[in-house]
Amino acid sequence: MRVIICGAGQVGWQIARQLSSERHDVVLIDQDERLIQQANDALDVQGIVGHASHPDVLDRAGAHDGDLLIAATASDEVNIVACEVAAALFTVPRRIARLRGHGYLLPEYSDLYQADSLSIDVVISPEREVALAALSRLDAPSTFDTETFMDGRVRLMGLALNQDCPILNTPLRQLDQTFFGLRAVVVGIRRGERFFAPEPADQLHAGDRAYVVTPETDVARTLDIFGLPPRRIERVVLIGGGNIGLTVAQKLDRRTGMNVKLLERDRDRAERAAERLNRVVVLHGDGMAADLMAEAGVPKADAVVTLTEDDRTNILAAVRARQAGARMVVALVNDPTLLPLAASLGIDAQISPRAVTVSSILRLIRRGLVRDVYALGDAEAELIEAQILPGSALAGVAVREMQLPRGALIAAVEKKGEVIKPRPDTRIEPGDLILIFALAGDVAEVERLLQVSADWF
Repeated sequence: MRVIICGAGQVGWQIARQLSSERHDVVLIDQDERLIQQANDALDVQGIVGHASHPDVLDRAGAHDGDLLIAATASDEVNIVACEVAAALFTVPRRIARLRGHGYLLPEYSDLYQADSLSIDVVISPEREVALAALSRLDAPSTFDTETFMDGRVRLMGLALNQDCPILNTPLRQLDQTFFGLRAVVVGIRRGERFFAPEPADQLHAGDRAYVVTPETDVARTLDIFGLPPRRIERVVLIGGGNIGLTVAQKLDRRTGMNVKLLERDRDRAERAAERLNRVVVLHGDGMAADLMAEAGVPKADAVVTLTEDDRTNILAAVRARQAGARMVVALVNDPTLLPLAASLGIDAQISPRAVTVSSILRLIRRGLVRDVYALGDAEAELIEAQILPGSALAGVAVREMQLPRGALIAAVEKKGEVIKPRPDTRIEPGDLILIFALAGDVAEVERLLQVSADWF
């Protein structure tokens, strides 16, 4: 597949790295010659210096033969025009645009992206996706990462294991014997600098960060078994009233039984937020000031979420909230190099707009009948939800007989609406939904297995 990516920023770079590693033909366009030189040196891509929406630049990028254009520059207008030019002059079949401007995303203007209007097949909104990620963290406060699959029936949980975890040093294969009916599957483990898919004989250690997949109905039991009992979130303080903070506040405003306060230092922005919220209390002032934190109830808060536009402010505010007594702190961190720092400072969870946006784009470009994709860590692995087609290599095959790559495993199976834990003798039938964990280097092979063989037609 020939993919043209407009914008070599964090999102464009990550998508280019991911797709080029899967041996797609990737062209990366950016006006910054330094970024393109870095891409040419580090990635197996064709880098082009130029304005991404200019026809001559797209022509040099081979848009006539392009299968997909991803417009992810820093300018919404450039992204829109790039999609328009790609459709009108080069008939690129699929076009994805990342749009940040709140005005482009208002529901009353949704017809703008219909087929007879702008030539954009899918709009990705980082702000909207990040807001949903923040809400997910609040819905699973014992985790550092979480996502749902199979229409909310299955949940991924990232669990930081401490010395109190009751199943440390227990082979994973023995969990079924020790906890009857447990449907949780440990799909990935980060141990120090190493991130790997565990074998049945592997054990969990204190300090591990484990990724666990379990049916939604088993979440409470799974957390208890891993020594992280679920907590109820009732008192929330949000720091930052921009597009993301306001979106999160509006969602929480509709939930009953929650006490929410929003702190915003810009007076005009605070007043606009207050006009759009009903039960959420908006406080004007510096979210890092000790007196304002005390007024907002940070010392007794179940969760504090820092959502300003500055990474360092978010990290420092989260640390101060933790020191003040907040039970859980979550920080929005754009710069991936700051994520390890945030974790080392006792911040419970970090939200990475890059990772969230990359996951959104990946789920749109995977082959086979892929329904959902979620990237883990620094795009080191993926969870792929797919429906099994009659002609795929996995149809009619038992789990023990599957020729999966070593870094891949089946995490969950849904048969006729029932979620089951995959066993060696579980046979995957056409129409089943499966959730596959795969390390980044094995995604291409998993994608191949999900496709339908030409012999079937």
